Amino acid sequence: MKIELSFSAPTDLEVDALVVPAFEGALPKSLHPWVGELERSGEMRGKAQEMAIIPEPAGFRAKRLVLAGAGPGAKFAAAEARQWAGAAFRSLKAKGLKSLAIQAEAGHVSAVAEGVMLGDWEPDGHKSRKEDPRAVDQVAVVVPGGDPSLDGALRRGLALAAGQNFARSLANEPGNLLPPRELAARTQRMAAAEGLDCEILDEAKLRELGFGALLGVAQGSCQPPVLIVVRYVPPDPLPDVHLGLVGKGVTFDTGGISIKPSDGMEKMKYDMSGGAAMLGAMLAIGRLKPALRVTALVPAVENMPGGNAQRPGDIVTSLAGKTVEVLNTDAEGRLILIDAITYAKRLGCTHLVDAATLTGAIGVALGPVRAGAFTNDQPLMDRVLEAARVQGEKMWQMPMDDEYKEMLQSASADLPNISGGRLGGSITAAKFLEAWAETTPWVHLDIANVAWIDDGKPWLAKGPSGYGVRTLVELACSWK
Repeated sequence: MKIELSFSAPTDLEVDALVVPAFEGALPKSLHPWVGELERSGEMRGKAQEMAIIPEPAGFRAKRLVLAGAGPGAKFAAAEARQWAGAAFRSLKAKGLKSLAIQAEAGHVSAVAEGVMLGDWEPDGHKSRKEDPRAVDQVAVVVPGGDPSLDGALRRGLALAAGQNFARSLANEPGNLLPPRELAARTQRMAAAEGLDCEILDEAKLRELGFGALLGVAQGSCQPPVLIVVRYVPPDPLPDVHLGLVGKGVTFDTGGISIKPSDGMEKMKYDMSGGAAMLGAMLAIGRLKPALRVTALVPAVENMPGGNAQRPGDIVTSLAGKTVEVLNTDAEGRLILIDAITYAKRLGCTHLVDAATLTGAIGVALGPVRAGAFTNDQPLMDRVLEAARVQGEKMWQMPMDDEYKEMLQSASADLPNISGGRLGGSITAAKFLEAWAETTPWVHLDIANVAWIDDGKPWLAKGPSGYGVRTLVELACSWK
């Protein structure tokens, strides 16, 4: 699908459908006589996701004039424009239209282009059909009389969407098709295409270096683990800052010996959504070229039961030399993350952000709306929260009081991998990670409740959401 800018008058566009925003209480009645009639009849009020189609509109070269409800105009910011464009696109592509023009304000070019690309992604890539009858060939983002400098905004929107769709495609892959080494191979191809450096640490290297916590999780699977390291280095990087992005990459999670219930286990292919978000962010960063160094680290493993699997009660020695008593093998994500966090610090990362589908407890606390955010450094947290606000990815800062650390006690090792009870599970998991971040400014994003959409949205297909990519890219690109 080709997406391009157009500065033509709406009446001159020769497309299957011209889409214009219709704001609640302010329909564009001057655009066509039928608009006023639609309002008078109550067929169109401008509420979000409403749609009215005027076929063969007089005075237009477009075959259809589409009024797409945009809700109250006062609340129509970039996040709303993204969803509006995605919803309109998904509705019209289902009708088999091939060419669309979508009218946008200059300030919403990036969001509209992004919304279209996100709306085009589907989770059905492994179906056997040979041709998709819904495929749209061409989309024009129309800013009548616009400025050619908006090309940069278009490129930004397309880069953000490409990063999210890459992350969604990875998280949607079943475990048999995306074991750790295949995730590494796909990352290498992406990095080569985007001009990024990619290094893969294999099992032998991980053992040589002492990644004991990571290797303990991986030992039950016949699929060997890897650590994926992707680097972006600008020509003249900002001094004294090296952003490290660490993402959980459990390509399939059975829970290990502490095995999960079978109901819903098939979704555990998405347990690498944190890692996928980091890789998607690096794709966009490679295209948008921020001014600071960024390194992504994705520890990739499969968590399986078996004759060689890690047992509850085992004690492992992490890369940092601290020991962990494994009370529950289904709390594996934090084990692979601590070794990756330690390695990120060894690579010189001065600021760390990790993302992981870490705990079911975060969904109990926040529902499917906001990710949980945890930190040892409020200035870095403020940067992350502002980036999330700008990009419309909702998150909520959670407490990190010292009392939660007291819930992590082991008589046999430095720390257990879970607390002794069910209370505060997402916070005690974050306090566990904090023990390895130590004094390095660090933010942890628990995205277990927002990384997968069970019911499709009008603007987004069901399945992986790509959550976190926009925030991480904004964080890197806005850093000064």
